[in-house]
Amino acid sequence: MGSLLLVLLLLLLSPSYPRGGSARRRRGARTQSPGGSSHPPFWVRLSPDFKAVPLGGSVWLNCSSSCPLPEGSSLRTELRRGETLSGPRWVSYQLLDVRAWNSDVHCFVTCAGETRGATARITAYKQPTSVILEPPVLMGSDYTLRCHVTHVFPVGFFVVTLRRGGRVIYSESLERFTGLDLANVTLTYLLPSRPGDFGQPVTCHARLNLDGLVVLSSSAPVTLPVPAWSPASKALASTSIAAFVGIFLVVGALSLRKYLSMQPPA
Repeated sequence: MGSLLLVLLLLLLSPSYPRGGSARRRRGARTQSPGGSSHPPFWVRLSPDFKAVPLGGSVWLNCSSSCPLPEGSSLRTELRRGETLSGPRWVSYQLLDVRAWNSDVHCFVTCAGETRGATARITAYKQPTSVILEPPVLMGSDYTLRCHVTHVFPVGFFVVTLRRGGRVIYSESLERFTGLDLANVTLTYLLPSRPGDFGQPVTCHARLNLDGLVVLSSSAPVTLPVPAWSPASKALASTSIAAFVGIFLVVGALSLRKYLSMQPPA
């Protein structure tokens, strides 16, 4: 009788185990369902992400996203804003009178309660008003070359180069100048004189490189002059010429005498 009661109890209890297991599985499925129904991640892009603008100029930035139904878009910047244009999943912002050396611009988009952003950098620059190379001055055995680059910004990103003919004779980076104001730069270089340099054209070049944007400005060419003769140099040259003429006359006289001695007597 006791064995029969035990078997009946086991038969009555055994169906409850699958139901319990399925209940746990159902609870697990209910726990995962909120994660499975969450919105997929979306991206935000601000383009261009870098722009170099002439000092005082303007620029358009486009803020776009992959959100199918954006709830809002905003822009954060210290630059002065102009017009705004919009379309499906994008907004374009105009920025005016760019004068700051570096400005970070931030765009934010909200999608399904989540806000994401993107950043762009705007840089202002100023091409030289003029690049002037003074006429070379010969002092002793060196030419003094002096180049003036006026009203440049930012100075630290310029390289000034001197060329003789088509070859670089000197180049200097201005990266040591860290000021963020318009500035004038004067480069002085001593070029040793050589006989082959007389009459050669020399030019000065200012080159600005901002993350791929290259701005070039050049001077008009100047010519290396022939050295002026000093009184001492003139005297030395006259003495040398006189000595050369004397040697030539002596050699000529000896050659004539030898030639006459070889002729048969008349």
